[in-house]
This record gives sequence, structure tokens and C-alpha cells, in this order.
Amino acid sequence: MLRSFKYIWLLGLIGTILVVAGVIALALSPLRGVAPDPWANVPPERTHVDHSDLMTEPFETGPEVTAACLSCHEDAAHEVSRTTHWTWQSEPVTVAWRDEPVSTGKANVINNFCIGIQSNEPDCTRCHAGYGWGAEEPFDFEDLSNVDCLVCHDQSGGYVKAEEGLPAEEVDLLAAAQSVGSPTRANCGGCHFNGGGGNGVKHGDLDSSLYFPSENLDVHMGGLDFQCIDCHQTQDHQIAGRSISVSLDDANQVYCTDCHETTLHSDERITSHVDTVACQTCHIPTVAVRDRTRILWDWSAAGDLARENVPGQYLQTRGEFMTTLDYQPDYTWYNGTAQRYLLGDTMDPATLTVLDPPLGDLDDPTALIFPFKIHYARQPYDAEYNILLQPTTAGEGGYWTTFDWNSALASGAEAAGIPYSGSYGFAETAMYWPLTHMVQPASNALTCADCHSDNGRMDWEALGYFGDPLVWGGREVGR
Repeated sequence: MLRSFKYIWLLGLIGTILVVAGVIALALSPLRGVAPDPWANVPPERTHVDHSDLMTEPFETGPEVTAACLSCHEDAAHEVSRTTHWTWQSEPVTVAWRDEPVSTGKANVINNFCIGIQSNEPDCTRCHAGYGWGAEEPFDFEDLSNVDCLVCHDQSGGYVKAEEGLPAEEVDLLAAAQSVGSPTRANCGGCHFNGGGGNGVKHGDLDSSLYFPSENLDVHMGGLDFQCIDCHQTQDHQIAGRSISVSLDDANQVYCTDCHETTLHSDERITSHVDTVACQTCHIPTVAVRDRTRILWDWSAAGDLARENVPGQYLQTRGEFMTTLDYQPDYTWYNGTAQRYLLGDTMDPATLTVLDPPLGDLDDPTALIFPFKIHYARQPYDAEYNILLQPTTAGEGGYWTTFDWNSALASGAEAAGIPYSGSYGFAETAMYWPLTHMVQPASNALTCADCHSDNGRMDWEALGYFGDPLVWGGREVGR
């Protein structure tokens, strides 16, 4: 049942006075009492065994290293096989917008970056936690010898994955095996900082600047030297955390309140926002602070062989890009779940198709105003069936080799199991990326005037209010 609403009308003059007073109060407001120990909710890191004397024989292949690992860690590969880092697919989830449970993952979702993996597996699976996932034959998810232990545990700094997720030829597998330890930002970042085709492309709040960040860039990773697994805590290889780019539910999520109390602020006006405003909204004022992030990808401009390639702006194989620094987030209500465009869903090419619209609104008591990066694209669709298409881009016969959209779309559609009429166009799409990293020091957090002013960053009417709730009053107490 929705909460009862109360219309409160405030005079504009009083609202203006409160804005000014609030800015002064926030600038002077200390935290309540002594700040808690930031490590109090982080499990102590166990001393990792030195493997330099345990791994002595030369290794020719990745699976040989895995076999050596499993001689002691007998259950490890089985545990990995139950994770989405291995399956790239979720368990079925019941959702309000489908009649049947939906299982999502890289096998059946489409994005507006590299678009999809079907028929592009050799290139995409460089970031799979396994070996040998190609395009010719289905990958055997039951063959645990192909679990890649090194991608998460190598500490030599020299481990690199090539096509089909296999170790690159230059990798010294023995040195990598002898170096193993707990995963660091380098292990996680190798894939997560470079998703979508390059550094910082997708997320905006994840890029190579986080390998060695300053405190001003990220208070957790820079000021406290947190590793990814300190927040994304892991048990039996199940890593906490998920993204609406592929996930539908809010299970296995990481929250600020896992460590921080909601009553942390001494100013009650700030505390009163906790029920409606996410911590990230105030404490992540911008992302892409040092490295640029992509905000537009226009596939329709690809294939102009007379046009010069300019990294970050134009590539003949991929089209036109727009990137930015110091990206100011967009804000919308978010209850931790999202809807999702799936392969074969119909769309309207005359309107913007949002592939993963966040769910929640002003009337949803579980929703918070949350910061997002929005990435826009123009990508191929079937002009007869009105569905987004999944092209073959990489490898022999792929668009990056042939520059022939028709054959690339026909091949990709066949691999993805969707129809292709032979007629295509390019449609505008958008994807939402929740921003949870690059938490800046409290001194950089948003103040009242950043939101409650004529030039504030909130679009109050889009959020469901009549206008700035400080001036016009909220539709609901606390809202």
C-alpha cells in the first residue's frame, strides 16, 4: 500500500532562506561523534600461502595450471562453475513485465557498446573466467579443467588473456602460477575497467585511474587502499555485486549501509534525505575524473574508409564516438531493479529505446534518487521486424573485416537465433549505468544549492514533483 500523501506548500522566500542557511550549515556540519573504523566491517585478509616452492614444473597450457591448483583446492573449480563469472547467465527470475521467468546474461541480452557476444565469442571471451570459448562449437560449461584460476589470482603482472580466453603466447605460466594471491584491483580491473572495448568506456566510475587512485578520486581505494573484494566480499568464489546491464533483480547487491550507519550525519536535515536520496547521489558528484568515458557510440557512421581513424572520436570499424571528462550524473528513481530489452523484443525505431530502464518512482517507498551515467548509441535494427540486431563484428566474415552490414547482420542473427529480413536501419538507444565507485571525500559532497537552486542538477518535474520540493513542498512527508 502506498504511503499517504500530504501536500505542503512553502513560500518561495522561506525556501530561498533555507537554501542559504543549509549551505552554511552543511559546510560547518561535522560527523556525529567519532568516525567509525572503516575496516570494522571488512573481513581480515588471511595471509596467502607463498606458492613459489609449490609450483615448480613448467606449464604449457592454462588447463595444466588449473589441474595443479585443483590438486590442493579440490572444490575451487566447482565453486567457480556456479558463478556468473563462469556461466555468464543468471538463474530464472520472475518479473512483472513478463509472463514467464526470465534468465538474463550475455547469451541473450544486447547492449549499445559492442552489441553482443553471439558469433563474436573468440573476441568477447578474453574476459571470460575460462579457457577455450570459441564460436565454432558450444562451450562445455561442465568441463572444469577450463576454469581459469590465474585471471583472478595472478600477481606477477604478466598474465594476459588472448582470443577464446586462452593465455597469450608471451605469458610465463610458471611465474604466474608461483605468484598467486588474493585478487587485487589489478585482477578485477583487467576486465571491469576495460569493458565495452577500452579503458573507461562503459561505466564511467570504473577505469584504470583506480589502479593507483588518490584519496580525492576515491576515498575507499585511494585513501584506505581497499581492494575490490573488501566491498565485493566473496565466499566460495561467489562475489557480491551485480549490474543492471545484465541483471534483473536486486539479489547479491552491495550497499553503502553494509558498513555505514544511516545516522552518520549530525545535521538532521541531511539525515532526513536518507529515505529518498542514495548515498552515492551526494558523495559521487562526478565520475570520469581522470580518464574519459564514452557517452555516445554511432555505429551508423562506421565503414567510411576515406575517413581518418582518430582514437576516441572515430574508427572505421566501429563508427563515431563522443567522450567526456568530469561527467555529471543523471538522476532518476531506482529501487535496485530494472527492466531489460532482450534479443527478439520489438521496439519502435522512431523513438529512443532504453535497454535497461531503472525501475522505481516517487510513489515507490523502496526507491531512491540515484546517480547514473547514460550511454547513447545508434545501432542496427531490422527495418521489417522492428527488432534490434546482433551483428557478427569480430573474426573472419565479421564487419570489422568485410565492412558489409548485410552479411554481418545475417550471420549474427543466425547465431543469436533471431530473424533477419535483409532490410536494416539504425535506431537510437540508451543504457543506464549505476554509479557507485569514485566516492569522493566528504568535503566534495553535494550541498543544498547543488540541487535546490535555479541552476540545480535535479530535474524535479521528471522525478515526479511539482517543482523543487524545498519551494513547492513534497508530495509526501519525507519525499
